[in-house]
Amino acid sequence: MSHPLRVAVIGAGPAGVYAADILTKSETPTEVDLFDRMPTPYGLVRYGVAPDHPRIKGIVNALHKVLEKPGIRFLGHVEYGVDCKLEDLRRYYDAVLFATGAADDRNLGIPGSDLPGSHGASEFISFYDGHPDAPRDWNLDARNVAVLGAGNVALDIGRVLAKQADDLLGTEIPDNVHRALSESRVTDVHVFARRGPAQTKFTPLELRELDHEPNTELIVHPEGFEIDEAGEEAMRTNNQVKSVVKTLQDWALRDPVGNTARRLHFHFLRRPVEILGEDGVNGLRTEVMELTGDGSVRGTGEYETFDVQSVYRAVGYLSSALPDVPFDHGSGTIPHDGGRVLDLDGDHIPGVYTTGWIKRGPVGLIGHTKGDALETVNNLLADTENLPEPVEPDRDAILRVLDERGVPYTTWEGWNRLDAHERALGADRGRERLKVVERDEMVRISREEADV
Repeated sequence: MSHPLRVAVIGAGPAGVYAADILTKSETPTEVDLFDRMPTPYGLVRYGVAPDHPRIKGIVNALHKVLEKPGIRFLGHVEYGVDCKLEDLRRYYDAVLFATGAADDRNLGIPGSDLPGSHGASEFISFYDGHPDAPRDWNLDARNVAVLGAGNVALDIGRVLAKQADDLLGTEIPDNVHRALSESRVTDVHVFARRGPAQTKFTPLELRELDHEPNTELIVHPEGFEIDEAGEEAMRTNNQVKSVVKTLQDWALRDPVGNTARRLHFHFLRRPVEILGEDGVNGLRTEVMELTGDGSVRGTGEYETFDVQSVYRAVGYLSSALPDVPFDHGSGTIPHDGGRVLDLDGDHIPGVYTTGWIKRGPVGLIGHTKGDALETVNNLLADTENLPEPVEPDRDAILRVLDERGVPYTTWEGWNRLDAHERALGADRGRERLKVVERDEMVRISREEADV
């Protein structure tokens, strides 16, 4: 090869950035261009993590260092399949690696899912994270809300809905989101899990964080709080499961407080079967489930109806098919062998690879994408001698193509200038918000002293 290995990575979230990092750390001289539909990098970390999770948002610092590397170039606001296609990229790159993630909501598949007031998790998350495609307003008139799911996404949504808006002032919450949450009428948030507490996908830290909300009471309902033989075994062999169950048990044993602004309820062994309503949500019908001893559940034929006026479906994400790339609609993934994309006959398409959630499905935490990217990159590097030569190896040729097509792409340098501007605005807003909080706190203290 007479030129550095040139790789186009489609998707500038953690999966794509980790792949770029591994490529440029290899012994093979490599140049990587990271393309993203959004004008900004970081993908899920920027638009998929709750604003009150700065620990996870801190991953941005690590991703930032990777994007600073001279062998990596960020090209934002470039939509694959619209602004450039696979045949274009293969003219200018030795390999194309798809890391577009999973941004759609998996279909719940029950009647009433499409009623007004029934929302997919990604819709609400995009709203409170300020995604450019999300609406600027959100209706929070419902007093009783159901969240369907037993993973960290359900916890995030439940926590944000049950939280007081001003408790988010020290975070990156957009002003329009703060305003919407300030006007929220929500009093009770009900999280429904189809299986038992030992079968949830909550992680201990994210679960325990709920107990740090001073104005929210946590209520674990005893009905359905059961552990079978498989659950007992999981608790003996898995410290995370043991910690999650212990935390939930402690909450279940608490005496009710009754004087908090909001309540966050947990219901186990309840399978949603229908979202009720005609012009909007006015209830949720669930089937009571029972454990079978091996960690699975079965229906009992007994049903319960809960009075809710809104439903949030946190039952999993789903990747979208990409133009000119094979796609398994059942699993929502690109068919592959160790990251090598396969055609309909099961043969590797030379020079085409995949990593991240569109490769393995929306499972695992952000950090799990590193090992996933390593597998793909190792196979890509092993194929180097057999990769098809690009027609135009000039690194800036793709920029000329985008210019000719009138694509207003963003660069890493431009993003840094915008980021600095956003941070300055955020600091100013933060100082103003702090003044408001301090003022309100002084008023509260003065009133308490007057009462004494």
